[in-house]
Amino acid sequence: MAQLSTIIATEDAGFSDALTKLVRSAGVSVGIVEERSPDGSSVEPDVALVDIRSGTSALGKIQDYRARWPSVAIIAIASTSESQLILQAMRAGANEFFECPPDLGEFPAAMEEGVGLAVRQSAERLATLDTKHVCRTLSFFGTKGGTGTTTVAVNCATELARTVKRPTLIVDFNPFVGQVGLFLNVRPRFTLVDALENIHRLDTAFLSGLIAKHRSGLEILAGSEHIDRPNKQDVGSLNELLQLLGQNYDFIVIDGGSLTSPVSEAAIFSADSIYLVANPDIPSVRNTQRIVDHLARMGVGAKPMRVLLNRTSDQLMIGPEQIEQVIGQKVHEEFPSDYATVSAALNAGVPLTLSNHSELAARFSRFTRQIAGVESGKTQVEAKKPRGQVLNLF
Repeated sequence: MAQLSTIIATEDAGFSDALTKLVRSAGVSVGIVEERSPDGSSVEPDVALVDIRSGTSALGKIQDYRARWPSVAIIAIASTSESQLILQAMRAGANEFFECPPDLGEFPAAMEEGVGLAVRQSAERLATLDTKHVCRTLSFFGTKGGTGTTTVAVNCATELARTVKRPTLIVDFNPFVGQVGLFLNVRPRFTLVDALENIHRLDTAFLSGLIAKHRSGLEILAGSEHIDRPNKQDVGSLNELLQLLGQNYDFIVIDGGSLTSPVSEAAIFSADSIYLVANPDIPSVRNTQRIVDHLARMGVGAKPMRVLLNRTSDQLMIGPEQIEQVIGQKVHEEFPSDYATVSAALNAGVPLTLSNHSELAARFSRFTRQIAGVESGKTQVEAKKPRGQVLNLF
């Protein structure tokens, strides 16, 4: 499903954060984009929330948005619900009006319900208009360092490109140490930061010059070589970039790295599906439990969130059944431990799904085909030997 782009027009940073959480709690994929000048904006928003609590002077913002984007759904938020102010907001171009007194510690129930409904209706309208092109975004995160997130993301993306033969892109969100290009034996000339620094003039033609191509058909937007980019200040531009990418690709795979990254928010809320890559060891399982709870508090419960268990073995003490009890989530897929095969593929710069016929390669192929809808049926998991009891550690 296409991501809903949203502008929040307010000078109150705290109010902006609260509105961001509110629109994202509606249960649809929402990207918060930055406002730009009429000739510099590359993304037309679907929804605009305008703070007019300061008075009628802010009504000009509504008029400006309506003139620039005739189809945008504009939600005005005021401190009072005086009939004259409501009339002025509607005449300026607002579709919805909600009262939110500044002294309240939380949003009024009517506003929460109304904004959520408006966001969902906008998403439904966008879906009906976007029937010819639907982009699916898949975000992969590691539950701790070294779980094999890049290995999983790269093999998934490569197999998607090879299997569905539709435009597929992998984006490396990792700053400085991103390894997507290395795993694919590709040396990109440009990186994600080049796209972010040119967001004001980014179009399909310009973007194609920043993309590297792999022989499988997979396209690559490489990770930054800057140790401090992308950062928190890049989140708005990242949302805008992902909106543009969604118009040009059928599948976008994001190697999100760690959920503690300052830009993980963009990968989380742009995703149609979130995959958490974990290992069957106590630190990873402990982190997975915390991350699942954290994502639920962030309001992403409506998105498919799946746990992938990497480097499994019958010799390990912690089994998938015990892990499921601890984290409160089913293990969606297991990838067997095969250090020699993975190491050889990495050194050769050739994804597993293109280089060998191992059980691990077959698992990646099956997992990816299920995502693409090429084959149906549940993953068959072999019977496991009993493991030791570790639940009392959590």
